[in-house]
Amino acid sequence: MAELVFVGCYTGGAGNGTGITTLSRSPSGSLREVASLPLESPSWLVRHPSLPVLYAANETETGRVTALAIAPSGELSVLGTAETGGAHPCHLAVTPDGRFLLCANYSGGSVAVFSLSSSGTLAARTALVQHSGSGPVADRQEAAHVHMVVPSPDGSVVSAVDLGTDEIRSYTLTSSGSLEPLAVSSLPPGTGPRQLVRRPGTDLAYVVGELAGTLVTVREKTPGAFEVVASTASTLKAPSGPNLVAHLELADSRLYVSNRGPDCVTEFALDDAAAVADQPCGANPRHFALVDGTCYVAAQSEDAITAFTLTASGEAELRYYPTGSPTFVLPVSLP
Repeated sequence: MAELVFVGCYTGGAGNGTGITTLSRSPSGSLREVASLPLESPSWLVRHPSLPVLYAANETETGRVTALAIAPSGELSVLGTAETGGAHPCHLAVTPDGRFLLCANYSGGSVAVFSLSSSGTLAARTALVQHSGSGPVADRQEAAHVHMVVPSPDGSVVSAVDLGTDEIRSYTLTSSGSLEPLAVSSLPPGTGPRQLVRRPGTDLAYVVGELAGTLVTVREKTPGAFEVVASTASTLKAPSGPNLVAHLELADSRLYVSNRGPDCVTEFALDDAAAVADQPCGANPRHFALVDGTCYVAAQSEDAITAFTLTASGEAELRYYPTGSPTFVLPVSLP
């Protein structure tokens, strides 16, 4: 079985990456480049749930999404592209049944839906819903900024996390791929919500507040409707400047959050959402992935993927794998 890691990045004026880089992961956890595909700012990647197909959000002013076939060697080839209908798409998700691709247009402040063919190619854009509103942080919340789109476990509900309006807007996803308004959930003003992750087997979920530097626990009262339960700082470090929280990940009984500014990945115990350790991880950590006890971090301003072994003390040695302006790390196992 081939163990691969696909890395997304910023290119052109937004960064010095070149496209999607394919790395091979050894049993020891080390990485080695095996292929690359030039592509414009593929800042977020997601894999089809059952097919050897990837989707990349091309985070540009025009806004596009690209479908890519994965060869057994790890090389990628373009299957097609489509306009997202909004500027700077920054997040993608595929519904559990593999029928639809969901897209968050950040600057566009909108949510797009694409139907997928049986082979995973992009068929048609079936919905484009525009958000409106603002928040109290004038330079970041002057308008709606959709940062994440999250399908429910059964794929029937789509929840859009809006950094600009401090809201989670949920929709019913119909069988034809349209979005029907379902619920609007407000978060504390100035939170700047960036990501939402549900805790399996419970009615709880977690939201990271990029602008407030917080981890917010919410309860899903009814499908797509959330209420705030608690909020805590996203890192143990005392603030010495801005902290732009980036990514959160659930793993077993732990929650992990990347913090830009403190430049660390913070580990939380799930039962009481208490921070237990900070691990330095390189400059400007964005997305990260946990694989077999190792955390791989897209340290954008470090121009490297950094890796460390998860430890209770948060004092693991960092390993560096150079790559230009990385933003996303996607581990994939191929037969």
